[in-house]
Amino acid sequence: MKFILNDQDIETDEPTGSTVLDFVRYHKDLKGTKIGCREGDCGACTILVGELIDDKVRYRSMTSCLMPLANADGKHIVTIEGINPTDGSLTPVQQAMVDESGTQCGFCTVGFVMSLTGYCLGPHASSRALTDDAISAIDGNICRCTGYKSIERAACRVSDQLTVNSEQCVPEYFTSISRRLRALTTAAVEAETRPVGSVPYVGGGTDAYVQRHDEMAESAAMPLLYNDELRGIRDTGRYIEIGASATVTDLLESPLMNELFPKLYDQLKLVSSTPIRNMATLAGNFVNASPIGDMTVWFLALDAEVDLCARPRVSKGVSRTLALKELYLGYKQLAKQPDEIITAIRFKKPTGDFRFNFEKVCKRTYLDIASVNTAISLEIESKPGAAWVPPVLRGELPDASNASEIDHVITSAHVSAGGVAPIPLYLRKTSEFLVGKTISEETITAANEIIQSEISPISDVRGTEEYKRLLLWQLFRAHFVELFTI
Repeated sequence: MKFILNDQDIETDEPTGSTVLDFVRYHKDLKGTKIGCREGDCGACTILVGELIDDKVRYRSMTSCLMPLANADGKHIVTIEGINPTDGSLTPVQQAMVDESGTQCGFCTVGFVMSLTGYCLGPHASSRALTDDAISAIDGNICRCTGYKSIERAACRVSDQLTVNSEQCVPEYFTSISRRLRALTTAAVEAETRPVGSVPYVGGGTDAYVQRHDEMAESAAMPLLYNDELRGIRDTGRYIEIGASATVTDLLESPLMNELFPKLYDQLKLVSSTPIRNMATLAGNFVNASPIGDMTVWFLALDAEVDLCARPRVSKGVSRTLALKELYLGYKQLAKQPDEIITAIRFKKPTGDFRFNFEKVCKRTYLDIASVNTAISLEIESKPGAAWVPPVLRGELPDASNASEIDHVITSAHVSAGGVAPIPLYLRKTSEFLVGKTISEETITAANEIIQSEISPISDVRGTEEYKRLLLWQLFRAHFVELFTI
């Protein structure tokens, strides 16, 4: 493997499955990157990963404790030592942390600095306020000392600096990285095409390295995250097709997905944190087969299908196509062969009045596993009638709120839920029941009775069976409140 570590060209034959965190600390003695949870939660090990795209380097923050060394091949890996000015001064991000008293014990500080530096190097054109983007950039970093407000002020200061000047947040050598990465392209392609035999595949590593860290670290992992044949988001006319190695961030940054799902940011913000969204692939979430997989539940509600291929190389065609809802046979049991990988995800392009919503409840609002999550997609036809108003709002809305005299009739429905069965669950009977129904209190109540017959939650650390049943009922109602409130 060949890559650039800060300003140093690296060539190594360390196991491709070993983590970037262990490589930079134990092989390169770069101890600024900290070891915290080793599960991608705390952010103390955050680094930047630069990828050459159209002759420009795009940087994203990632947790190095979950990143296989294979994914560093052909990339620019940046640790805190790589952004420090050579004259001993502070970068604008570091200075903001000092000025706003954003550090106490200091263990987490490196992660915050790297996340904010990644924000500075990223795109900032957004419909949201820049300060919100800056604060969102540190959503994967945990601090146990400051109470966060001083760090948030530092993030706002950094955002303000970006709007009034072009002060550099990284050293001058960054300007040569695109040229140096081009020289590594051949080596990176060779690494992707080598024979693999029984070598395990790895995408972003965000599940595999939490569950099987020691096993993966000693393996010669076959990387899929940066395989160009498994990337991209395309409109094929009738379908939207997404490469299996597309990440959650790829969805968030896709103009096509934002056009189809106007509330995409608000919904996917509930999925883990920025560094994990930068790494986590859709196919990885699907094959992990977690009963509470956020993106699995999301795409089940789109009635998506997946392409499965048994070849190490995927350019020669698709072996077979399977509906995503048919992929799950039982807890962690998949309707695929061990040598098959997902190569693409596909769902029908919405037509007419299409509405989609995703809801999630967990112990922490962000960066946590769901107690229950659920998604719904509906296609609607309107006809004369009285618009449905959620009971909780009826006393707050003027009588004129029903003046539109429109009934919403469901012509297509797909509902999914997680945390209420051994598998991520497509609610077949509920989906079938909703088709042809007018949205009303009676329809929603009757649908809930069917939902309760389809699910089989268990009591565990995330809640009792009774709690999960009630929670899904409330979230199911929330879909309609969100989608049809006047």
